[in-house]
Amino acid sequence: MSTTGATADPLAALGALPGVAESVESVRKAVDRVYGHRVMRRRSNEITSEAALRGARGSAALSGADWALEEVRRRTDFSGDDEARIMGAALRLTAEAGQLLSIWRQSPLRVLARLHLVAAATNGPEVGRPRQAGEPVDEPTVELPLPSADEVHGRLEGLSELIIAGGSAPALVTAAVVHGELLALRPFTSHNGLVARAAERIVLVGSGLDPKSVCPSEVGYGELGRAAYLAALDGYVSGTPEGMAAWIAHCGKAVELGARESTAVCEALQRGAA
Repeated sequence: MSTTGATADPLAALGALPGVAESVESVRKAVDRVYGHRVMRRRSNEITSEAALRGARGSAALSGADWALEEVRRRTDFSGDDEARIMGAALRLTAEAGQLLSIWRQSPLRVLARLHLVAAATNGPEVGRPRQAGEPVDEPTVELPLPSADEVHGRLEGLSELIIAGGSAPALVTAAVVHGELLALRPFTSHNGLVARAAERIVLVGSGLDPKSVCPSEVGYGELGRAAYLAALDGYVSGTPEGMAAWIAHCGKAVELGARESTAVCEALQRGAA
């Protein structure tokens, strides 16, 4: 996304695209349904914990580790093969994201560096910083042309400035742009998809749209499927109004499906079946 030009608040301008207001309203209604459930008034911590687990599972699935939910619950060691390490990274990021909310609005680049450090869980020189010229990127699920290291640095700075400046854009729009920009840039040498989805979660929670983190959009992305996810990302990368609106709508649908998932968890708890 270009962050330059005549528009004082480009994120707010995206909110005015055709169809985006409807997506924003639909998401708000879905979120309100979860928060209005009687179980949320008594057992919200349980819903948050379950949403975190399901969200981590959904994010890992998009990155190539599509495990059954019960397998994620059962496992204690995530250091074995590549899939196990992806799942472990997703779980660590989900736990870490909630600790970074207060830092995000002041220093989003610091948060992104921390997320990559947590995901990678190694001490290599490439960990916790944007990639440099010539460094390879391991992100097999995204096959778009890779921006240069110089472009990455410039666009990250622009994104950071937008976050720090704030504005009137709906939380869904800001979250979708953060998510899409990180996927498009792939600023780190690894784990970019996981980091992008964790950053989206930070925006959704920190904005107040989903303060208890009970609407895991990662579940929704998994349900919609990787093909639809990548097709919507193509729209974001195109930079056209139609493409951007389609990406925001896709992100909104994922949040709605995450909200539906937690509503189902609430219903199960109410019946005493979970």
